[in-house]
Amino acid sequence: MLENYTKTKDNVIKQINYTPYMYDEAYTEDRYINQPTSDIMSYLRLGFVIGSIGHVPKSLMDVGYGSGNFLQTCKGFINELYGNDVPPAYKLPEDIQFVNDITQQYAEVITFFDSLEHFPDIEFVKDLNCKFIVISLPWCYNGNDDEWFKSWKHRREDEHLYHFDKDSLTTFMDRQGYTLLNYSNIEDKIRVDKNLTPNILTACFQKR
Repeated sequence: MLENYTKTKDNVIKQINYTPYMYDEAYTEDRYINQPTSDIMSYLRLGFVIGSIGHVPKSLMDVGYGSGNFLQTCKGFINELYGNDVPPAYKLPEDIQFVNDITQQYAEVITFFDSLEHFPDIEFVKDLNCKFIVISLPWCYNGNDDEWFKSWKHRREDEHLYHFDKDSLTTFMDRQGYTLLNYSNIEDKIRVDKNLTPNILTACFQKR
């Protein structure tokens, strides 16, 4: 294991010491607003949510919503929409409610698209008030190989604090009280890795 990294009880790779990452408007613009595939990705993600749980949810909260594009895409399909992000968060439309404490707001589906790996502590997942959780994050499929992990493009120190493969994500979520419904690398259709190896892991879990 590389220096300053360890494995949790769930075999999730975790950065030990870190400097809090500064998220600002430039970050949001670079990662979300200026991406030409944002609309396509949002519809793909919405389709994955609906297909995974078998119906259109009545309510949904997107944690780490970035530009808010996914929530905007959900409008007209899902009646109640909520969002959470770190300051300075992109302003949401008035009909989409900003949530300060994500463990207090109920939503049938809570989504973490490229956000769970950023949290300093992820044990809060067990306290979320929902029926389903949908997660997408970098697929750390070869994390046991230090040379590979050292040069892996998603090992962004201080920004990505946790690194998952399918088994470690499933183990973590199981301990939090959730059962895996399905998983895929569906986002690789858009976010393809140049080496044609797994890039983004997307999974849906149901709360027990």
